This record gives sequence, C-alpha cells and structure tokens, in this order.
Amino acid sequence: MQAATPYPAQLSVDYPDGSRNRLTVAFRLILAIPILLVAAATRAGVLFVATLLMLVFRHKYPSWWYDWNLNIIRFFNRVVAYLLLLRDEYPSTDEAQHVHVELPDPQSGAAVSQWLPLVKWFLIIPQIVVLVLLGIASIVVTIFAWLVIIITGRHPRGLHGFVVGVLRWGLRVEAYAFALVTDEYPPFRLAP
Repeated sequence: MQAATPYPAQLSVDYPDGSRNRLTVAFRLILAIPILLVAAATRAGVLFVATLLMLVFRHKYPSWWYDWNLNIIRFFNRVVAYLLLLRDEYPSTDEAQHVHVELPDPQSGAAVSQWLPLVKWFLIIPQIVVLVLLGIASIVVTIFAWLVIIITGRHPRGLHGFVVGVLRWGLRVEAYAFALVTDEYPPFRLAP
C-alpha cells in the first residue's frame, strides 16, 4: 500500500515529556479566559471575507496578508492546544512554542483559483459534518485525559495523538475553505 502524500497544510503538537503541571491542568478553563478573549478578537471572520474579496476581484493574495493569516492561525492553534490540554505552556502571541503550523504560500494568487473560493464553503459540508463528530469525540477524550492527568500527571500518548489529528484535520479544512491558501481538497484522515 502506498503512503498518502502529505497535505500542503500541516499541524503538529509536540508530546509533553515528563510530568504535567496538575494544578494548571485542573484549572485550565479559568486560566484560559484571558487568552481566549484575545483569540476571539483576532478571529472575527475578517480572514475569510477579506481574502475572498481579494482573490475574486483582484486575483491576488498579497504576501503581507498571507503572513497575517498564517500568524493568526498559528496563534489560534496554540490557544486551542493549551485549552485541550496538549501543552502546559501558556499560549504566546508571537512564539511558536511546541505547536507547529505550516501553510502553503499562495504566491500572490498564482496558486489558487480566482472563482473556486465562491463555492468552497459548499464543497466542505461533508468535512464539516465529520469534523463536528470528531470535535465531540475530542471533547470527550479531553475530559478523560483531564482526569488521567490529574490522577497520574501524564497525558496518554494515544489520546494526545487523536486530539492533534482532529486539530490537523480542522486546519486543513480552514486552509482550504477559509484561509484560501490551497485548492487541494482536504483528505478524510487524521494522519499527516
């Protein structure tokens, strides 16, 4: 069987070696409130609408806009990784920490279609359905992992891998349909 080719958008979260900080894990939802407010303020739908308009009317994806989107997406994924107990470091607004996000550079619109962004929202409906189900499973897995970390001080590697896989899938859908950096349809898989 041939190995699947990697999708242009990639996400990985380093597995935390050693014992976890049980106190910050226990109160993670409360500790995350300030950074969640910052993340919500930066994600308010501006990324998709502005990118869509630039591609459709100018057939350009300026490099400065790509850099802005990439950094916002990286920051948001650090916040989500923190919230889902994948890492203990409080999310930085500018440092990569242990969450790695790579997106393809659309080279000022040359690599992406001018008109496909108008229908990508429709094409990802099956992806969204699966992601909603996987998101529910991720929440259940995270609650179980929370209990395990509180008791043992360790995050089960398999649960960590599953949640990272769901985040990776979500990033691929975001790169395709909302950040509009690729026209390659996201695969239905958790693996890289």
